[in-house]
Amino acid sequence: MPAIEFQKVNFKYRVQSQATLHNVSFAFDYGQKIIIAGPSGSGKTTIGHLINGLIPQSVPGEYSGSILINGKDAAKMDIFQLSFEVGTVLQDTDAQFVGMTVAEDAAFLLENENTEHSQLLAQTENWLKELNLEALKKHSPQELSGGQKQRVSMAGVLSSDSKILLFDEPLANLDPASGRLAIQLIADLQKKLGLTVIIIEHRLEEALRIQADKLLVIDHGKIIANDIPDRVLTSAAVISAGLREPLYITAMRDAGVDLNKIAHITDLASLDHQAIKRQLSVWLEKKQPDKTKKSREPILSIQHLSFAYPKQAVFSDLNLTFPAGQMTAIVGKNGSGKSTFSNLVTGFLKPDSGRILFDNQPLDGQSVKERADKIGYVLQDPNQMISQNIVYDEVAYGLKLRGLSDDQIQAKTRTMLEVAGLDNMRHWPISALSFGQKKRVTIASVLVLAPRVLILDEPTAGQDYLNYRSLMNFVAELNRTQDCSIIVITHDMHLMLEYTDRAIALVDGQVIADMAPAELLNDPALLKRASLAPTSLYDLAESTGLDAVALSKRLVQEEMTRG
Repeated sequence: MPAIEFQKVNFKYRVQSQATLHNVSFAFDYGQKIIIAGPSGSGKTTIGHLINGLIPQSVPGEYSGSILINGKDAAKMDIFQLSFEVGTVLQDTDAQFVGMTVAEDAAFLLENENTEHSQLLAQTENWLKELNLEALKKHSPQELSGGQKQRVSMAGVLSSDSKILLFDEPLANLDPASGRLAIQLIADLQKKLGLTVIIIEHRLEEALRIQADKLLVIDHGKIIANDIPDRVLTSAAVISAGLREPLYITAMRDAGVDLNKIAHITDLASLDHQAIKRQLSVWLEKKQPDKTKKSREPILSIQHLSFAYPKQAVFSDLNLTFPAGQMTAIVGKNGSGKSTFSNLVTGFLKPDSGRILFDNQPLDGQSVKERADKIGYVLQDPNQMISQNIVYDEVAYGLKLRGLSDDQIQAKTRTMLEVAGLDNMRHWPISALSFGQKKRVTIASVLVLAPRVLILDEPTAGQDYLNYRSLMNFVAELNRTQDCSIIVITHDMHLMLEYTDRAIALVDGQVIADMAPAELLNDPALLKRASLAPTSLYDLAESTGLDAVALSKRLVQEEMTRG
């Protein structure tokens, strides 16, 4: 008997005219690790919500077919009963917390079951110890890092003794090092407890480190691949679905390596390194000279800046200069000062000392609104920015406030909606959008104003590869043609490598690196200090004895030619 079985399942949301899932059938066995991947709107999250009962019990819609969970008909169980069959860790962990402390949150389900007190304490302590949360049990969940929040959510669902765990984009809000630790923790728990683990994720390079038994790819509501990862990755399914394959596979494919002759492509150690090196070497020789941007006058300068929260110092004598027309990535672990930096530049926070200059003019005394005319800022959480009910109105809102004519507003808004991949949703209510779609709306609402400096806080969070490329290509075009300086705060090492000219690594408010992205990504010592992680290109270079920086730059050139 499979742990989970879908038989000819169709589903249509009440607010939509077209079905989201079409005749979906699959079976997941007990003890398997499964990755469900697909672009935004493909139906992968819908499958997850059907598994845990959020659909149709909390999200209305029409579905047909059969869904069996542990051999039981999901249609005959309410959401409370299903919570004991399937434990779910949401992408937005804050939305999952109910306790005032970590310990209270971990014990919540047991309390609702009226578990005897001594047993409740014993089980709670067991999961806190298992997930390395003992030292944090009296802390509020909201004050923890992204990785710690995820472990608290896991403690809460594991207390149900469910043997099926569902993770909805577990890597979305984690820095690269924390993401790898999370995947390793999930793998360790799966092995130790014999769990069936389902991971909904489009970041395949990181997710595949769990050594999944199955990779299911869904596109436009239909399953286009459901097999062991080795076979799926050597087929065209991942690329045809608009997903990003692991970078080392892309490099080998671009170099002309016949992937169909590689039996275990997920295992780098098993590859014929010498044969692959020969083909990669020929490919590297075709590399074009690097295009360097001319040095420009500073558009934004940070001079001797210091800032501290009431109980935490962040910056002390920070000095940074951002030349006009540059694309810069600011990277580092959660809590390193990246978001604080943005809030200081945009005026939401005031420095304790030091100056911030825009075009050699001090910003002291300028309001948030005055700065917003020069410096656009897209927050990490789209829900903190959205003020309108309809997608079109949200993107057009800033133009309306600036008094543009209706014709100008419509032309600029429709152009931006098309670039952001949102034009077909322009009449949708914001409430019907996914987190990733909301993110695209907020980015579009700022980009439509054409600011001279644009700060993007985690712009690719929740974005699939096609939407990521569409948005970042537009941002890069804005940088080239409108002379807009871009500052990207990101955990996405692919974005940093492909699109930015410069990488600044922050650790505890201090700049530990300011260099070319390819150089940073291939310096393991710096990456470790910044809680970052090398891409699979570094692993490929190490195994073949090739220069990792040259390999990274060559792939970027190839990616840019694809557009």
